[in-house]
Amino acid sequence: MPDNFESKIEEQVERLKHFSYHEIEREVAQKRIAWLILNPRAVGKPDHPSPRQAFEALFLDYMGLPAKDLPVLSETDTEIVWLSLNRCPTLEACQQLGLNTHQVCRAIYEKSTQAFLSQLDPQLRFLRSYEEIRPYTDHCKESIVRLDFDSLMRLAIKEAHASRREGNKGYGAVVVLGHEILGKAHDTAVTQHDPSRHAEVNAIRQAVQVFGDGNLSGAILFSTCEPCPMCSSLAVWANLTTIVYGVSIEETVKMGKSRIRVSAKEIIEQSPVMIEVIGEVLREECRALYI
Repeated sequence: MPDNFESKIEEQVERLKHFSYHEIEREVAQKRIAWLILNPRAVGKPDHPSPRQAFEALFLDYMGLPAKDLPVLSETDTEIVWLSLNRCPTLEACQQLGLNTHQVCRAIYEKSTQAFLSQLDPQLRFLRSYEEIRPYTDHCKESIVRLDFDSLMRLAIKEAHASRREGNKGYGAVVVLGHEILGKAHDTAVTQHDPSRHAEVNAIRQAVQVFGDGNLSGAILFSTCEPCPMCSSLAVWANLTTIVYGVSIEETVKMGKSRIRVSAKEIIEQSPVMIEVIGEVLREECRALYI
């Protein structure tokens, strides 16, 4: 155990007393990304680093934790699952302050951990079990999974085709948490006579019902077209981790579609939460929906 571990606990106590969770989250994310920039060989820079390589880069190299404190439960080419048994300054700070680690760790470390992984490959996703988290169990159960963004966007494209068949405008959206699809929908504004019924709204509404929580931190929204300001704002209030879209608002405007010319990134930048925005996934297939 490092000699300065007690000072790390004291530092975390002070952070939790004097800064918001959002401020701490951004600080942690910035530090992790800065380390990767200074250590570009952390995973050897393969085109598609494995979950194992990402796990070792973050927990063994960056955090300096011993492998014996992170026993691996299972591992495949697309997933690694482990238990965190290491002594944790955040856990001990929460216990001193009487804070709930379900709330603190989700608010501070879920997206900041994802920010690190997304620098390696955004298709690598971090997941934590909140049913198995300290101090309520003797370990924290965590995992990194690899998703296939193209396959998930094709599910959204199928929804867009269903939209057209029903007489709507041809947008599709999917909400995913790890390997679980929480919501899959298309726009129904025309057939339901409700202008709020965009594909993303319908998918997010499904997701919160399935998940049983209005906080969708950790989840990804896939949309055939860049979400409009209304849908991007809903992604903020649902606290999604990532938005992935096919074709941009600017491009669909040029194609003659009626859009509000405010990008998803502009909405996110003005919001209190961290959401990564990734565009042009299956761009040509999505663009073909609106020709």
